[in-house]
Amino acid sequence: MQFDSHIDTWDEYFGGKHFHGSAFYWAVEEGLVDPARFVQVGIRGPMYGEADFDFHRKHGITVLDIDRVKSEGVDRTIETVRRVVTGPAYVSFDIDAIDPAFAPGTGTPEVGGLTSHEAQRLLRGLAGLPLVGCDVVEVSPQFDGPGQITALLAANLLFELLCVMATAK
Repeated sequence: MQFDSHIDTWDEYFGGKHFHGSAFYWAVEEGLVDPARFVQVGIRGPMYGEADFDFHRKHGITVLDIDRVKSEGVDRTIETVRRVVTGPAYVSFDIDAIDPAFAPGTGTPEVGGLTSHEAQRLLRGLAGLPLVGCDVVEVSPQFDGPGQITALLAANLLFELLCVMATAK
């Protein structure tokens, strides 16, 4: 399960095969992630075209882009996630899933993201799922705002994930 503004399923970037935007491509290709149980939440950005999602269609990956999350709401998004994630799961939370108004401290900000409250509610909605691990990635303190608001949010989101893991069945 991935919360992110970027799909991270590109097979190459400027001729490079392994970069921060290819992690989930390789995870699926190497059989480390079951694409039928893999869901991406919060995806957005000005650069996406239909071809960017060919890999997703080919492998059956569920994408809940930010427009869908915002139009359907947090509760319905949680329902969809819980329907897709049917077994042991790892949660990767990229801080750029959050709108930079709430988390400016990342190297790849994309406007129009989740609020900090929406992120908390989405993570709390995972309670009871068999989560086996988690991470919060791409926090860049040198880009953070006054009061280190991104670092504070990231720490709180990781705490939420650990609490959810404690409820795993």
